[in-house]
Amino acid sequence: MSAHAQNAPVAPPAPTAPASTARPAGGLPPLAPGPAAPAAPTAPSAPGGEATGSADPSTAGAAVPVPATALSRDARRIYELSRDKLVQIRTLLRNADTQASIGSGFFVSADGLIVTNFHVASQLALEPERYRGVYVTMEGQEGDVELLAFDVQHDLAVLRTKARTAAAPVLSFRPATEALAQGERIYSLGNPLDIGFAVTEGTYNGLVRRSFYPRIFFGGTLNPGMSGGPAVDDAGRVLGINVAKRLDGEQVSFLIPAEFAQALVQRAAAAEPITQPAFGEMTRQLTGHQQLLTDRFLKAPFREQRHGNYRVPVPDDALARCWGSGRDPAFPGLNLERTQCRADSDVVAGDFNTGAVRLAYETYNAPTLGAARFGRMYSQSFANEQFLRRGNRHQTAVDCSERYVDPGSLPMRVVICMSAYRKLPGLYTMTVLAASTNQPTQGVLGRLDVQGIAFDNGMKLASHYLKAFRWEAAP
Repeated sequence: MSAHAQNAPVAPPAPTAPASTARPAGGLPPLAPGPAAPAAPTAPSAPGGEATGSADPSTAGAAVPVPATALSRDARRIYELSRDKLVQIRTLLRNADTQASIGSGFFVSADGLIVTNFHVASQLALEPERYRGVYVTMEGQEGDVELLAFDVQHDLAVLRTKARTAAAPVLSFRPATEALAQGERIYSLGNPLDIGFAVTEGTYNGLVRRSFYPRIFFGGTLNPGMSGGPAVDDAGRVLGINVAKRLDGEQVSFLIPAEFAQALVQRAAAAEPITQPAFGEMTRQLTGHQQLLTDRFLKAPFREQRHGNYRVPVPDDALARCWGSGRDPAFPGLNLERTQCRADSDVVAGDFNTGAVRLAYETYNAPTLGAARFGRMYSQSFANEQFLRRGNRHQTAVDCSERYVDPGSLPMRVVICMSAYRKLPGLYTMTVLAASTNQPTQGVLGRLDVQGIAFDNGMKLASHYLKAFRWEAAP
């Protein structure tokens, strides 16, 4: 059975890479958040923001810039009003001084504070010995930047210019008391594909449903390189920060509400520059994320989904999207149904994403196969599940335990596997694989995957999950 939910991919308009290797909207968390676009293309990703190192970038083609004559008068006015406040953020390899990634940002204080996405600046946070940051204005003025603070959960970072003498022109934030109206015009600014600063028009369509953290649904176009740029209202006030786009749709993009950027700016104003790898701070923030995730799942009872006499747990509709498929014609004589669910809870953790929660089920009913043939097929399906057996540079190989349990009305064979994050102490990826053992020619396989979970919370979620399976005998 499939390990992950079939969620439509989302990619962040991550910072863009050099033109020769520019990748369109990279995988963002989140819906898909992602970091700045890398210099080399990467595989397409699924939810939240710009294309992050770990987020999957999109493979869509680059959009052709719209001629200035085609822009509305309002867009041209906004562009002229904002152009001197916008910057491009470049991450450079220190030794070779070559460009590793590109994103966008904007000035928020006269002393040179700049807001951008975390996935744009993550290399400055996690590998400052290898990378340095540079800002470039529309007029070509260039200078070094230092990282002051970041917010992993909301994919935000605050930089400060170094050795700047003149006061920076500033974009102001729209007051939180002025609520956005459905259909209100929004203007997104940034440097798409490293070909120049641009403005794209769109509309406010409310907040994204089921997003773990608030995201604005922007009915407009975001492209790689625009990550971290501002989205402003008709008065030129910042209401959001560019972060991600859907890869399977047109003009379906996402913004981080400005209130989270304002809070981070306040925290960054008195902060010292980050000059050492900040894995400790990132671990602290991700630990907070997994606690929120655990609390939310434990407080929301599972819904029951019926498959014959089996009842399997699926998340509350406010937490996750679920998809299902009926009989598979590739398996004659076998009634096979599948369900896959995914929570939009991914966050960017440098060059990879974590925080995802996925559930998947396969239910089998084969009355004509006989118990022996069904048992072989059922066991093979259980054994075919994929795990991170050898580990990689981010995680250790899995450590698994197996047992037979009867947590309620359904006896099951259960395997729980944990893989530790190498640089995020106390956090793991957990997989729970469960197979019913109560019927000779029927069965249900369930799989729960949780990324970036603490061990104790992982055990709580596993218990919560297993206790929700049920067999309901025919009357």
